[in-house]
Amino acid sequence: MSYRCPLCHAPLTRHENSYLCPQRHQFDRAKEGYVNLLPVQHKRSRDPGDSAEMMQARRAFLDAGYYQPLRDRLVEKLRTLAPTALLDIGCGEGYYTHAFADCAQETWGLDVAKAAIRPAAKRYPQVNFCVASSQRLPFTAQSMDAIVRIYAPCNPQELERVVKPGGWVITVTPGPRHLVELKGLIYDRIHLHELSTGQLAGFVLRQHEALSYNMVLSGTEAVALLQMTPFAWRAKPQVWETLQTQQEFHCQTDFSIHCWQRDS
Repeated sequence: MSYRCPLCHAPLTRHENSYLCPQRHQFDRAKEGYVNLLPVQHKRSRDPGDSAEMMQARRAFLDAGYYQPLRDRLVEKLRTLAPTALLDIGCGEGYYTHAFADCAQETWGLDVAKAAIRPAAKRYPQVNFCVASSQRLPFTAQSMDAIVRIYAPCNPQELERVVKPGGWVITVTPGPRHLVELKGLIYDRIHLHELSTGQLAGFVLRQHEALSYNMVLSGTEAVALLQMTPFAWRAKPQVWETLQTQQEFHCQTDFSIHCWQRDS
């Protein structure tokens, strides 16, 4: 497996601490061990992706173990598939990725946020981390046996291009009642998540399951959870204050897991 150049799409070859393509485009490995494959012309902002503050909140919450049942379920599925090459799209700080690495011979983690990839690469050297766009995956065609996508957006045509025939894509999306108690503090009217019913071009849906359970959080943990959600910006100051003072905050998870197999 090799990276491909994000500028000309030719394969990249590693030379010491750099990756080069035949057109002499060069991408250096950072001291933490990751490579930045997100050219400035592909950025939508100066520092795309989640901020360092959001990543710190996410790491604190995930390290507390509240989403470990989801991680364990995904690891169970991956052990059955036994992929040689595995990619985690939107890997963030690597909480899931490093566990996936025990299921594959070689594992890659991709995220658009350098603030996430830098500490991930330092913490989990067994994973190949890169800063890159999920809309333009920097990998050669048919190079991955499995791709995991937890909430992260992605170009479905890129999934079809990168996954080997017979390979797999595992997606995780919010179920209808995911974090409904948290949303109830923010919105006057709660809209439940709609179940994903769309098709993935080039793939066949082989399995779908729901995973849900209740969490009992401290006020600090509830604040960290809110901070890592996409609706945090809608929360008024009193919501943050109310959460912070909670002795216990009960909140349910509701994950929807789909397993797609590439047409062979």
